[in-house]
Amino acid sequence: MRKKYLMTPGPTPVPSEVLLAQARPMIHHRTPDFNAVVRECVEGLKYVFQTQASDVLLFASSGTGAMESAVVNCFSAGDKVLVCYNGKFGQRMDQISKAYGLETTVLEYGWQQVVDPADIEKFLANNPDTKGVIVTQSETSSGVLNNVEAVGKIVKNYPDCVLIVDSITGIGAVDCKTDEWGLDVVMTGSQKGLMLPPGLAAVTVSPKAWAAYERSTLPKFYFDWKKYLKNLANDTTPFTPAVSLMIGLAEALKLMREEGIENTIARHARLAEATRAGCEALGLELFAPAEGRGNAVTPVWVPEGIDGKQLVSIMKNKHGVTIAGGQDDYTGRIFRVGHLGYFGDFDIITTLAALEMTLLELGYDFEAGSGIKAAELVLMKG
Repeated sequence: MRKKYLMTPGPTPVPSEVLLAQARPMIHHRTPDFNAVVRECVEGLKYVFQTQASDVLLFASSGTGAMESAVVNCFSAGDKVLVCYNGKFGQRMDQISKAYGLETTVLEYGWQQVVDPADIEKFLANNPDTKGVIVTQSETSSGVLNNVEAVGKIVKNYPDCVLIVDSITGIGAVDCKTDEWGLDVVMTGSQKGLMLPPGLAAVTVSPKAWAAYERSTLPKFYFDWKKYLKNLANDTTPFTPAVSLMIGLAEALKLMREEGIENTIARHARLAEATRAGCEALGLELFAPAEGRGNAVTPVWVPEGIDGKQLVSIMKNKHGVTIAGGQDDYTGRIFRVGHLGYFGDFDIITTLAALEMTLLELGYDFEAGSGIKAAELVLMKG
């Protein structure tokens, strides 16, 4: 028997309390029992998103559903939108925007670069008729963290321009002050920092985003925000919800409240620091730039002469530790260690131990135990 460890940036491990909650007998979704679950979820998500001014809407969908909802509810065909991306999922927002006939301008950065708010400021000054700016806060594919706080300060000066933030791997791992930073739409998925299986997505909608909704003429049905808002007034949903997942979400949000959102973010920062220290002690090069490293995932260059796909395979099939490989042009060139959601100190130590054993087997030269030691020193600081 081999014990398995899931160390990817999504799906992420699920706490036993949440698994047990999801295993409760099924309840009907048009009952007071489920109404109470909806209330708990909405109140808990507002806490995690750090918002009181925005409405929080829940969909039975993947995170991509939340992305699509942001586009169809905020814009009309031909609207001018600025999409900033430095990874695969920022690019997806551009693809969705184009699919709905938006006039997109792309600020494309390399996967190892941070989005520069000054570029956004310059673009909006030259194009004041822009209806939206779309930015990924925590880019899963590259591990880069973009400064959406700075972007929020810029976009708030344009009354008809909404700021849409993909924080699918950010919420719960990095600070995201929705109200304070002026973020109009923020989205996340259940299989990330919320510590659930895939299948739920959530978005925040600010008063400014609701104004954009009223102007929008794009077709929408399942993801029509007004349908969800109307039903939330009665603590219900417009369509059949993912009942067990929402029961699990209510339990996960209780755990996050007990820890405290500030402590949750601090824990993620500490685990990220330990992972990075461990990898660097092995002589490995980190992928994301020092000025833009997030807490959700640590991408690392595969050392020269090592087969990146084989590294990921050995860790999973021989040592039981599943990490993620690189995507698109970086397939086989980087590997990614997730530490987003239900993770603790010894998950990092175990992963680094498996990584060391794998690298030794593949012939990589380093001092055995050095990565584990470096991570321990970080974790022992408390």
